Amino acid sequence: MLLLDMTIYPTFLRGADFDDKPDSLFFNDGQRRIDFVLVYEDESKKMTHKRSDRKKQKRKRQVYESNLINNGLQLEATRSVLDEKLIFVKVHAPWEVLCMYAEVMHIKLPLQPNDLKTRDSAFNWFSRLFRVDENIIKPEQEFFTAPFQKEHLSNFYIQDKDTFFNPATRSRIVHFILSRVEYATKNNVKKFGINKLLDTGIYKAAFPLHDSSFRHLSTDPDCPSERYLLYREWAHPKNIFKLQPLDFIRKYYGEKIGIYFAWLGFYTNMLIVAAVVGVGCFLYGCLTKDNCTWSQEVCDPNIGGNIIMCPQCDKVCTYWNLTITCESSKKLCIFDSFGTLVFAVFMGIWVTLFLEFWKRRQAELEYEWDTVEYLEQEEQVRPEYEARCTHVVMNEITQQEEHVPYTACGKCIRMTFCTSAVFFWILLIIASVIGIIVYRLSVFLVFSAMLSQHISGTETILKYLTPQTATSVTASLISFIVIMVLNVIYEKVAILITDFELPRTQTDYENSLTTKMFLFQFVNYYSSCFYIAFFKGRFVGHPGNPVYWLGKYRNEECDPGGCLLELTTQLAIIVGGKAIWNNIQEVLLPWVKNLIGRYCAATRSEKVVPRWEQDYHLQPIGKLGLFYEYLEMVIQFGFVTLFVASFPLAPLLALINNMLEIRLDAWKLTTQFRRMVTQKAQDIGAWQPIMQGIAILAVVTNAMIIAFTSDMIPRLVYYWSFSVPPYGSHSSHTMKGYINSTLSVFNISDFKNASKPFSPSWFGNQTTCRYRDFRYPPGHQHQYEHNIYYWHVIAAKLAFIIVMEHVIYFVKFIISYVIPDVSQKTKSKVKREKYVTQKLLHENDLKVVKKTMGKIADKIFKGVDSAFRPKAE
Repeated sequence: MLLLDMTIYPTFLRGADFDDKPDSLFFNDGQRRIDFVLVYEDESKKMTHKRSDRKKQKRKRQVYESNLINNGLQLEATRSVLDEKLIFVKVHAPWEVLCMYAEVMHIKLPLQPNDLKTRDSAFNWFSRLFRVDENIIKPEQEFFTAPFQKEHLSNFYIQDKDTFFNPATRSRIVHFILSRVEYATKNNVKKFGINKLLDTGIYKAAFPLHDSSFRHLSTDPDCPSERYLLYREWAHPKNIFKLQPLDFIRKYYGEKIGIYFAWLGFYTNMLIVAAVVGVGCFLYGCLTKDNCTWSQEVCDPNIGGNIIMCPQCDKVCTYWNLTITCESSKKLCIFDSFGTLVFAVFMGIWVTLFLEFWKRRQAELEYEWDTVEYLEQEEQVRPEYEARCTHVVMNEITQQEEHVPYTACGKCIRMTFCTSAVFFWILLIIASVIGIIVYRLSVFLVFSAMLSQHISGTETILKYLTPQTATSVTASLISFIVIMVLNVIYEKVAILITDFELPRTQTDYENSLTTKMFLFQFVNYYSSCFYIAFFKGRFVGHPGNPVYWLGKYRNEECDPGGCLLELTTQLAIIVGGKAIWNNIQEVLLPWVKNLIGRYCAATRSEKVVPRWEQDYHLQPIGKLGLFYEYLEMVIQFGFVTLFVASFPLAPLLALINNMLEIRLDAWKLTTQFRRMVTQKAQDIGAWQPIMQGIAILAVVTNAMIIAFTSDMIPRLVYYWSFSVPPYGSHSSHTMKGYINSTLSVFNISDFKNASKPFSPSWFGNQTTCRYRDFRYPPGHQHQYEHNIYYWHVIAAKLAFIIVMEHVIYFVKFIISYVIPDVSQKTKSKVKREKYVTQKLLHENDLKVVKKTMGKIADKIFKGVDSAFRPKAE
């Protein structure tokens, strides 16, 4: 047994040896539960700081620990088994402290069991097949709850004082105390909080304990081994098709973690429907691609083989044969079909159903998890905000003085600076996007020179590797790399800006950071997709008068089939690459760090290691918790909804990713990270309005993708108007001749010297070439101006966008109106709880008052009666 040097401990702090019980969650007396653990390095053994600095750190730590004891907490210190420099300070909160701070924090606790009967849904028998075995994880008993008040202690449902406050609540109360205890005063400004001590290195870590190992049950028979059960029935890959034990997750990790996994699970379940419809539309495209008339014309040697296309860049590009795009046109038929339109309309309705049903589910969780009135009652001011409260202002409501960190003018200056910084960094992101566009324009010249194209098109590689394809793939890969690099930079910038802004509460802080980060990520991730979908190939002019980017680079053109296939490629690379990168970053890195830590620990000692030291060698969760998981999923939600018309398989990829993401996040929390301090959360915060904004924007983007990026509208216009007289020559509506009608004619003698290509030897007697546009041919009185077909197509596109938007928005409005945000069952539960609370807490008080007043009245009447009674003679 390791002997302790008691001289390193102050007189108020009790030192203790490790009792060789690795799964113990108690002090050495076996009675007092460990609610929190603080870890510091023995200052006498530190060699990295000056002696004076070590003394200052030791003094601050001792003052802090002394104040913790003054606030009612009990401490016990134990030296590390593996590293003699480390000291573990175990913290216990007695019953009186828990009661006092539970009342201060307005924590809701059980009054009596919930007596409302729950009716099983029609699908209950089906969902039971995917639920966790109730014999392993028993369902949590439902209670009516109320904010704790010590004076009404007898009204609360207390069967055992040791279990009335569960471990998650106990650690939350202790963390509240740790965050507000003072450790120094400088220039009349108090310095307090465990976070500051962690940042300055006085403490190395502060965390609540896991209750057991995730590999096996605890050796303590009284320990429920909830971590082991969570790993076995939730985080293990074998449970990938099982429903999550959300109440059990909430009990162990708190409401904030629980609401994230509830939302992610709900989102994943809703994706099943979208994925099925998306796969159906994709299969429809695969089955009908052989009947794609315009693709057959491109591949036909008698039609596409006789069409010579104009060069797509200046000088170095040469003429090329339309049949080179045969393979890409076949692929495009899969995605640019009638199923795309059906799927785009369906997804506009699906996203509304998802958001509305989530609101109902969220309202149920708010009631079940006691967060209905959380924001008004429980949330406390951030310690960082309290530490800066040096200005005194008059509260307009209470007419009392209160302390704030800045004046109205100071707040205005901060907000102006933060807003300017956000816009500055967004402009930098846009600049990086412009750089990618310049790359695309310049490298196209290189690929055009390297991948020489011949009219015969006999080389097999040219069927698949065209300059357009090579440019698109390389630009997408570079764009993905730039996105990932910029993410790392912008995360740090957003945190610095939000810290400077100094929000009052943690919810305000996270909402502010969420808004900034999403703005960054929105521009970063989606800008390249918006460019391909709505700008590429739109402003190119014609071969005789091309449009130049920055006065130097000739604008890119789309393939004869449009830019839809390129947009699909871009989405597949970004969505797939992002999922792989995030999983490596989130799972592999913590696993490798813990593996190295365990290896180093194993080489130093084979001794029995206590629970607190095992947890110390796990990875810290970070101050922002699951913020990055939310961000990852909402960005994915944007890809699934904003550009789904070009990639109907996006919901399927998202579904597969999310099924893995749930288990990977669960595995990461239960095995690789220290236990988080439980936090309350009423909802998913600012992510809800962000998703609502994405849902509204998605209708517009998908309508515009179908109208402007795909060739659906030009094909419909040709089929119904320009294939038959007076514009066409066919006797009935048909798609034959569509390719010829969409390719305008250009006379090569009209090339300018700056863009005229080098004369090839194979040209022969050809005097014209074709290009993708709707313009009059040379020799016409309005040559190279837009023809009547162009204006018909523009009118049809605008009409389609207006009709599709209004129809979907109308359906969305009807759905939002019909589906209430809170179900009738939840409303009844809330009303019943308020009634029970009023009856137990307030009416009982009224009865006591009446009883007390009755006794006083009796005494008064007795006194009056004796005063007027005649004296006995």
